[in-house]
Amino acid sequence: MATSTSTPQGGALGTAPPAGNRASGDRQGRRNLLHRLDLRGAPYAFVAPFFVVFAAFSFYPLIYTSWISLHRVEMSSLNLMEWVAFDNYTALWHDDRFWNALANTITIGVISTVPQLMMALGLAHLLNYKLRGSTFFRVAALTPYATSVGAAALVFTMLFERDFGMINWMLSLVGVDHVDWENNKWAAQTAISTIVIWRWTGYNALLYLAAMQAVPRDRYEAAAIDGASRWQQFLQVTVPGIRSTIVFTIVLSTIGATQLFGEPLIFGQGPNGITGGADNQYQTLGLLLYEEGWKNYQMGRAATVAWAMFLLLILVFVVQRVLKRALSRRS
Repeated sequence: MATSTSTPQGGALGTAPPAGNRASGDRQGRRNLLHRLDLRGAPYAFVAPFFVVFAAFSFYPLIYTSWISLHRVEMSSLNLMEWVAFDNYTALWHDDRFWNALANTITIGVISTVPQLMMALGLAHLLNYKLRGSTFFRVAALTPYATSVGAAALVFTMLFERDFGMINWMLSLVGVDHVDWENNKWAAQTAISTIVIWRWTGYNALLYLAAMQAVPRDRYEAAAIDGASRWQQFLQVTVPGIRSTIVFTIVLSTIGATQLFGEPLIFGQGPNGITGGADNQYQTLGLLLYEEGWKNYQMGRAATVAWAMFLLLILVFVVQRVLKRALSRRS
């Protein structure tokens, strides 16, 4: 009697799927993995270059400067550091030159910031009108900002020269005696502030102009319907509408005043530029840092001054946050 045998069909005996299906599944799994990595890792990859540069050129120097400030280090022997803990900070606290430089930094900052921002606000208000050739005036307002510090300081130094400067010549026309702009404390600080005002007024004016153009026009129309004059619209509509920008420019100008260096250095014309004049009458914190590091070769003391400037900037930031919250509550 004959018997017949049959081969199992399909996967009755648990046979493995074809090799082509297995390879296709592996490729799909790899694509899914790459897709998940792309979604999760792409944002970090985009910002990673910034953090690498920040760590190399900002964070590391900040930490290393704080470490140097706790040592006595001379320029001639940077590899020989003597641990002195907070002695550099104590010496700086009792150093009259530091307090003089701090006072000069504050006074020059006030003299340069207040007129600068007021002039910038007025200039922005004028540029906000539909003037013929407004683009030209906006570019012209930005030209001083594009000028290098060295070129601007050299030109103004010649203008404020005691014997042959144009400023004293103009003052002599109205019967005013020649002013010693470099050796007189308040005259020197006024001259340096003039350089800062000239360079930054146009820049701040364009910031204000951009903020003014973002104020809704219906507010001005409503104020005009209520009978408000141009001046009243400026005070009651424009200024409240750009309040955050005004606070920002105040903070920005304060930070710039704290780091003021190039203008007084070039204004002094030589060794007096480093010391801020013969009697340190316009020496700023930036000049004091430079003097300690590159004239006295005391890198530890210079690092201490740098950290004092950093702490001052933190104080400015805290004050700015407090003012912003107070203004937010009022509004």
